Amino acid sequence: MASVTDSLDAKHRTHFNKLQKKLRREVGKAIADYNMIADGDKVMVCLSGGKDSYTMLEILRNLQLSAPVSFELVAVNLDQKQPGFPEHVLPDYLEKEGVSYHILEKDTYSIVKEKVPEGKTTCGLCSRLRRGSLYGFAEEIGANKIALGHHRDDIVETLFLNMFFGGKMKAMPPKLRSDDNKNVVIRPLAYCREKDIVRFARYKDFPIIPCNLCGSQENLQRQTIKEMLNNWDREHPGRIESIFSAIQNIAPSQLADTRLFDFEHLEDGVQRAGQQAHRLDVVNLFGGH
Repeated sequence: MASVTDSLDAKHRTHFNKLQKKLRREVGKAIADYNMIADGDKVMVCLSGGKDSYTMLEILRNLQLSAPVSFELVAVNLDQKQPGFPEHVLPDYLEKEGVSYHILEKDTYSIVKEKVPEGKTTCGLCSRLRRGSLYGFAEEIGANKIALGHHRDDIVETLFLNMFFGGKMKAMPPKLRSDDNKNVVIRPLAYCREKDIVRFARYKDFPIIPCNLCGSQENLQRQTIKEMLNNWDREHPGRIESIFSAIQNIAPSQLADTRLFDFEHLEDGVQRAGQQAHRLDVVNLFGGH
């Protein structure tokens, strides 16, 4: 089968190879930094039909060939029964690529349309229903890791969404355990920028499937945050990377959460054992699921 580079001229072939190596390097580093995948893992790759999940699957398949550990990948798509959803696209693509897959059919679309008033944001309920279905299915097929396609921009956007609209300093962790302790969720694209994923998806010409359920909601809070961050990225290159670095470099004593830092016994702590005496254990500071 012809590779994607066969149809590119020398210049574009070089650009593609550099981009692919960059994404592989970033995904590999995220996996190593957070111990996302171990020997013998069965990873359920959640495939939505969007650029992010296609890219995640492609990079994981590439890394699988050279990784120092052996792990299994299985693609899973949740068919939410949206009107006009092209049901053949993903099976055709996955069969052509030789990827093991399952199509899970759950009519969450009707539930969301019934429960959410016209014009209101559907993303919250849709995500919860989708997450519950996928978590349960992972157990059924014996997958011990669930891979989601959120990238660095998603994580930074979520941080500002929670700060601006939720009053919480909370984002998306690269790795987490679900509330019921039955699933471990990983985000292998945590170090990847969306603009690189967009370019990679164009090179690969993935058969993108748009989300008709939420795609028409132009005034979503996330879109406002995305535009703000895109403006910053244009005017101040490197700012997004700096913000993400801050997420990885928390100083609880310089914030104001009494659950993370023992302000009440500050004086006693200094006298007793120095600064570390009043530093509390920080567990899943940027939790979410």
